[in-house]
Amino acid sequence: MSGRPLLLPDWLQPLRDSLSRNLDSWPDRTPPPERAAGTGGRPAGVLVLFGEDRDGPDLLFIERSSALRAHPGQVAFPGGGIEDVDTDIVAAALREAHEETGLDPSGVEVFGELDPLGLSVSGFQVTPVLAWWRDQSPVAVVDPGEVAAVQRIPISALTDPNNRYVTVHPRGHRGPGFLIGDLLIWGFTAYVLDGILTRGGWQRPWDNRRTMAVPSRYLGRQPVAGPDLDAPDLDTPAGAEPHDI
Repeated sequence: MSGRPLLLPDWLQPLRDSLSRNLDSWPDRTPPPERAAGTGGRPAGVLVLFGEDRDGPDLLFIERSSALRAHPGQVAFPGGGIEDVDTDIVAAALREAHEETGLDPSGVEVFGELDPLGLSVSGFQVTPVLAWWRDQSPVAVVDPGEVAAVQRIPISALTDPNNRYVTVHPRGHRGPGFLIGDLLIWGFTAYVLDGILTRGGWQRPWDNRRTMAVPSRYLGRQPVAGPDLDAPDLDTPAGAEPHDI
């Protein structure tokens, strides 16, 4: 981040303006019990990074490695738990994004935060950090063992009614879903994304009777000792050591 005045593109202004109004951060969905807003738990942050290229406005995501036992292949915002080296949640989100994608934080302008969401089972309190990619830098997979791909997905694709579903977890939980090509965004990330699209005024009407079962490839092979911030159902014990998203 720099000391220059913060200048956002016109299309981002409605989202920024919404932060000064007394709005529900998550107007369209009621979170499952482990995602209620609250104040307890270890702080964590995810970087919701808006960019723009030839395809128009977009968002940065990572795709987790399919070799991971916990939540393999899931699409997520970069981010993770706060560490001793971090001065605050913003610093944590930027550090994690750099470690996961090689993003240069000096080209990022943070313009706000949304209310944190508590993951009671894992003990995290997750804050979405909103940012504008002022000076774009190359991004790519840094550690293939953790991240399979780095994706920039156009907002136009995320709001396309043909790409919207209600996802259904084997345990019965239902939530928003976005199917972009063969990438399914679901769980915590989809819940955050759905609220942000509503705040920004970008939502388009879609048929919420369309459902999709969460594919087994996203569910992992067995419970493990590290909570994942993108999981819709967390089997991990409270107090387990967190790992990156």
